[in-house]
Amino acid sequence: MDPFAFPRLGVVVPPENPTAEPEFHRLLGAAIHVHTARFPTTPGAGLKDMLETYNRVLPDTLDGFGALRLDAAVIACSASHYLLGPRGDRELCEALSERAGFPVRSSTQATLAACEALGVRRLTLVSPYEPWLTEVSRRFWEAAGLTVDRVVLVPAGRDADGADHFDPYRVSPAALRERIRAELGEPGVAGGRPGASAGGSAVLFTGTGMGTLAALEEWSTAGTPPLSSNLASAWWARHAVRTAVPSPEAHPLVRRIDVRSRAAA
Repeated sequence: MDPFAFPRLGVVVPPENPTAEPEFHRLLGAAIHVHTARFPTTPGAGLKDMLETYNRVLPDTLDGFGALRLDAAVIACSASHYLLGPRGDRELCEALSERAGFPVRSSTQATLAACEALGVRRLTLVSPYEPWLTEVSRRFWEAAGLTVDRVVLVPAGRDADGADHFDPYRVSPAALRERIRAELGEPGVAGGRPGASAGGSAVLFTGTGMGTLAALEEWSTAGTPPLSSNLASAWWARHAVRTAVPSPEAHPLVRRIDVRSRAAA
């Protein structure tokens, strides 16, 4: 098959995000070409102002793909869309899709789609965000109709005064896995497997900048697959571009969502 005929996915990411592109490439495989655009930098802006800026400039950032023919696009920044609430997030994605002429979804909307496909109604939220932003995230999911049973904060380290320091881009895979073991138990132990929650519940690793694949792979052996923002977005993208390339090209985590969603239907 001619690789230049493969579908093209546009991904919009914050400028400092080191994780989205590598994870999308691993999750989607060679069957879909991933092209990225980055939000502008916001020197001196606080976190909330920066996220609000991303929402304001999103149409122009998508325009940065120019005449490149895309089949779909993902906005790989969950935090900025949490500020919009589920309705505002959905309306923005619909407006962007109409403007662009191809489907555009935020990572938050893709996650909601994955939850619906899997029959997930309850979440354990694993968050690398500052506590105030984690609370905004929790309210987003509950406003969307999901119940958040538990929140696990994942700091990147500690400040000089000993307080937790939060930075999704600096959470190491080892630190994430250690935190999950401490909070949710060991994989393979009854009650300690995030993907195995009963009653339509799942663990969600939120944020596109925290590297989650090692943790997802470790805890994905049974039950409802644990989710991450990038995993849900990659799963949505495969369906959005309607790729005809055989599913083995996709990561097993993506294929697992398909299997479980068919079982939940």
